Amino acid sequence: MKWIYLSLALLWSASAPAQADKAFAKAMRQLKSFARKDSVRIQGSVNQWWDARKKAGQVPLLSHDSAVFLYRGTAVSVAWAGDFNGWGSKPSPSKGYRIKNTDIWMTAFRFPSTARFDYKIILNGKDWILDPVNPHQQYSGVGGGSPNSEVRMPGWKKDDCVLERQGIARGTLNASRIRSTKLGYEVAYSVYTPAGNTDPARLPILYVTDGNEYADPRLGSMITVLDNLIADRRIRPLRVVFLDARDPDNPANNRRMTELSLNENYLNFLTEELMPLTEGTRPVARSERGIMGTSLGGLMSAYVALKRPDLFGLAGIQSPAFWYKPEIFTLAEQSGELKIRVFLSAGTYFDAATESRKMKDILETRGHTCRYQETEEAHSWGNWKNLLDDLLTTLYK
Repeated sequence: MKWIYLSLALLWSASAPAQADKAFAKAMRQLKSFARKDSVRIQGSVNQWWDARKKAGQVPLLSHDSAVFLYRGTAVSVAWAGDFNGWGSKPSPSKGYRIKNTDIWMTAFRFPSTARFDYKIILNGKDWILDPVNPHQQYSGVGGGSPNSEVRMPGWKKDDCVLERQGIARGTLNASRIRSTKLGYEVAYSVYTPAGNTDPARLPILYVTDGNEYADPRLGSMITVLDNLIADRRIRPLRVVFLDARDPDNPANNRRMTELSLNENYLNFLTEELMPLTEGTRPVARSERGIMGTSLGGLMSAYVALKRPDLFGLAGIQSPAFWYKPEIFTLAEQSGELKIRVFLSAGTYFDAATESRKMKDILETRGHTCRYQETEEAHSWGNWKNLLDDLLTTLYK
């Protein structure tokens, strides 16, 4: 119980009127007072306080640098796990404490004002649930995963590029398959063609690993982003090939761990089988051909561009798993005869920032152009999709 008072006191001291919003300060003052009163007489006040938080969308409670996670209900234990603590592995799930005289549980954190994280509540050590009073959610994980609750600090803003708009021309997305002799199986892919182009073969082109997730409106929302950026003339019209690592006949079989781990057979499939099919007799110039991906897909995108800079002059790399195959750094150190333009991003919470900074330095030393961007986020589609406009305008402005 002393932990509760200490946490509340620290948060209150950090939330002086000059530094934090008045709603947060008032809510924290009321919450602190519940533990000092008679449990019977305050039930009406507790109900009123909780209902006001729900109505105002104030769960979690947020100030400029503090987040108070709340849960109301009967439980033996309540904990929180998410991007901010490695989903309970670094350290263990953050234990909640029940406010005396109430059935409200809480835990508190300090976060940067621009942070955004996925999280879930763990009841009684076993049941992982969405926050029942937080309307903000984000799908994440290989294959779409499941929705997570989302904490958005006051300084974080959703980029307008991911919002579907009315009254703009929309591109088309056509699904197809190719039988690969290099890989020994069929690969599914979809091709985005922007609206209003009579000769798409003359357009720049971008190949996207984990393309099924990038194209999914719950995850990457990339079709919406492309439509918006092209309509606003922030990027050139381009074709985009969304590659799907899943077995077309058994989507539960995701082959990305094999395909995207510096797999030379996959590189040969891409350059010798898929590119001739998608680009035909008028292949795109290297300065207008890109490869992009996230996590293992980011690793593979770096590999493709560094291994075949004669074909790929552009690379978009998000939260790359460079740690998984550190030989990628040696490949970068040996590069430079042909220059590539790179967009590289990473989150600062249990993500790829350390390795990405190292790669940025190597690329710049070797004469490549590298735009590097860090976010106060983690390994999540909420992070990656919000940067798609920055990635695409860097490569195809």
